[in-house]
Amino acid sequence: MSEVVGYARVSSVGQSLEVQLDKLAAAGCTRIFSEKRSGRQVDNRPELKSCLEFLRDGDTLVICRLDRMARSLLDLAKIAELIKRKGVTLRVTDQAIDTSSPEGRLMFSLLSSFAEFECDIRAERQRDGILKAKEKGVLLGRKRALTDEQCERIRYLREHEQMSVPEIAKRFNVGVATAYRALGPAGNRA
Repeated sequence: MSEVVGYARVSSVGQSLEVQLDKLAAAGCTRIFSEKRSGRQVDNRPELKSCLEFLRDGDTLVICRLDRMARSLLDLAKIAELIKRKGVTLRVTDQAIDTSSPEGRLMFSLLSSFAEFECDIRAERQRDGILKAKEKGVLLGRKRALTDEQCERIRYLREHEQMSVPEIAKRFNVGVATAYRALGPAGNRA
């Protein structure tokens, strides 16, 4: 007996799956897989993997938008090939795609290409934003564990008081690797 299976995804914990879950229920899904994960790598999404393994010949996979299932044309093509081999039809509710017809398969291919293009443009804008921020002197990334003064103090303790690196790490409440980095190239000498 064939089933209508849904898959929903949002990128971050702060986002809600509720809208997608409502749409999938309205589309007649009897089983829904959902997760809060980035869409970049298919391998990093256990619920999508479970969903794809669950699908059987004659089933229909329903998603709200193509970008909920894959963010790259390569991933989308792999998923499309897998569900095609399994004899599964894909329906995309928000983009009116149904791969049970030739028109639906064509539309699926076209929208897949546009989705990848949009993702590439977004990544390019992000890179440009990062470069601009660096030009303005904005510090990006994780906050430093130690200030410059603390690094100087660590070098002093190591050189003049012969304190061990694990002792220094414990005193400054950082990992041993962080203490070694604070010591610089000279810190690699035991």
